[in-house]
Amino acid sequence: MGIHGLMSYIGENHQFFNDITLHNVRIIIDGNNLFHRLYFDSDLDLKYGGEYDSFGDIICKFFESLSQCNISPYVIFDGGCDYSDKKIETIKERARDKIIKAHSILRGGGGTVLPLLAPEVFKQVLVQLQIPFVQCHSEADRDIVALANQWNCPVLTLDSDFCIFDLKAGYCPLNYFKWKNVCSLEDHSKFYISAQCFSIENFCNYFNHMNKALLPLFAVLNGNDYINLPSLENIFTRVHFHARTSAGRKNVRIQGLLNWLSGFSEPKEAIEDILRYIKQSEHEKIRELLYFHMDEYTQSEVDLATYFQNKDIRPHVPTVLASKAPEWMLVALLRGELAPFLSDCLTLRRTFLPAQVENMRRTSSHRCSLNIRQVIYGLLNTNEIFLDSTLNLSAKMPGKECSKVTYVQEYDRFEQTLKKTNIQAVLKKFNSYGLSSLQRLPEISILDRTCFLLETLKVNVDVQALPANLHLTVYITCYWVVHAEPKVTLHHLQALLLCIVTGELHKLKNKSGDKNSMEEGIGMVYDRLSQLRQRELHTGYPDKEVAHIFCQWQSCLLMGIYLNQLLCCPLPTPDITRLYSGTLVHRFYQELKSMGATEDLLEGSMVASEMYSKLQHAVAASVPTDFF
Repeated sequence: MGIHGLMSYIGENHQFFNDITLHNVRIIIDGNNLFHRLYFDSDLDLKYGGEYDSFGDIICKFFESLSQCNISPYVIFDGGCDYSDKKIETIKERARDKIIKAHSILRGGGGTVLPLLAPEVFKQVLVQLQIPFVQCHSEADRDIVALANQWNCPVLTLDSDFCIFDLKAGYCPLNYFKWKNVCSLEDHSKFYISAQCFSIENFCNYFNHMNKALLPLFAVLNGNDYINLPSLENIFTRVHFHARTSAGRKNVRIQGLLNWLSGFSEPKEAIEDILRYIKQSEHEKIRELLYFHMDEYTQSEVDLATYFQNKDIRPHVPTVLASKAPEWMLVALLRGELAPFLSDCLTLRRTFLPAQVENMRRTSSHRCSLNIRQVIYGLLNTNEIFLDSTLNLSAKMPGKECSKVTYVQEYDRFEQTLKKTNIQAVLKKFNSYGLSSLQRLPEISILDRTCFLLETLKVNVDVQALPANLHLTVYITCYWVVHAEPKVTLHHLQALLLCIVTGELHKLKNKSGDKNSMEEGIGMVYDRLSQLRQRELHTGYPDKEVAHIFCQWQSCLLMGIYLNQLLCCPLPTPDITRLYSGTLVHRFYQELKSMGATEDLLEGSMVASEMYSKLQHAVAASVPTDFF
């Protein structure tokens, strides 16, 4: 959610905070907020499509700091969009804003747009570090509050809504959480992290010991992501708010509103006073809306504590999702093994495709992965076909595909605007693989699920000579080469494969075991490749066409991963942290254009040369000999 202007206001009033030291304690972390802040606050690249290796290292350092202080983190992620659609206009506005920011970044301007694969990188690192996490079925705020109060531990985020929730142990804003500077006692017997914790008691006491039950009403009146009623603006023009601040106009409004509310003993009294400034005919409507939106600041009844103690016990599931998703899918969503993208497509028949820093004059880079998404939509639709057929046996003839047509609304970039398009789900050849319903999907053999995945991508290449963790990446790369527009050139492909090789060499270089058994040239070639990142690119901003081509690859990879997830992972999920670095790929591309060969970059390591050769051979086998 988010209260307009509140974070900047409380940041100017340190009397609302208590200084604390954190050690030997549980802490509840807002996962979505954390991965945004870790990326944006670490001076990582935003222009070239993401530095996922560096991002992975930063995530590791963050949790290492917590571990050093014996702080036990529990990470909570948002799930799909709210089923009531009360936030749809805010989501649309944010999507439009990201498109504008992406265009600005491409031209060398300001703005922040999270690289496409960053959320998947974050979850992969959590799995590697064995950090407990859960993915809620919709927005996580109220579930976070419930767990934090049940365990009496602080919440770590940078969301102003947590100034409104009644948290027993308080809310630690991420910008006041000094995780990079772990402190210790003189005898090093204890390590701790210094932080400032927002106190709802300090906040309310500042406003004449205001009843904290009035804070949700303040949030609704001031304006949050859910409500913006023009009728309520009347109270700001007709009621005199006395503000004790010399700050800007927005903060005058916030403080004045709080001062005014502090004169009431409870929300009901304040609401009835508000209605005096609104037309009689709108009283009932406004009263209901105010109470409805104030309820968003009560903690949920979802029991995540029991889930963390016993993963076999599943918390409450919203009726809309439970009616459409089979049991295995509900469990996989909670564990973060399925993306919220899939639950949105299943329940809402709608998705927002994230903006990327790409050529805005061309069709969206997500157009390249459209065929994969259509099959995903079709797979999700098989569950409804199954339900329909059990109710009406004539709905589907044995041995024939169902003729029911289903569409999913996609919101994607069109030039520099947001456009909605109805995309038809593809329902073909599902029965030949036994995919008669989503419920029965895990029962299908791995071979059939793999064959179905390869048929979707329309690739048939031999990847057995490559490590299993690269199989899906190679298949996706073959698909990308065929479908990308503008056309993939040999230099584009070589640059991407060099980046993949660099990631594999990093793993070999850092692999535990007998270092003497490792080929000496691996470290040398890895250093040579990775050091290219430090060189300045020819211009201060990306080549639009090159950026667009690699954005298409990222879109294809992400949708390929989603399809693999939905098929219960017949192929290993690629380790994205060491698979792709936008800065490095763009640097390789420029280097190859000037020198025209890869041999010099790989010279000195037979392992590196062979790996690159096998990758190139596999991809080249999927296209005509004269393709490049």
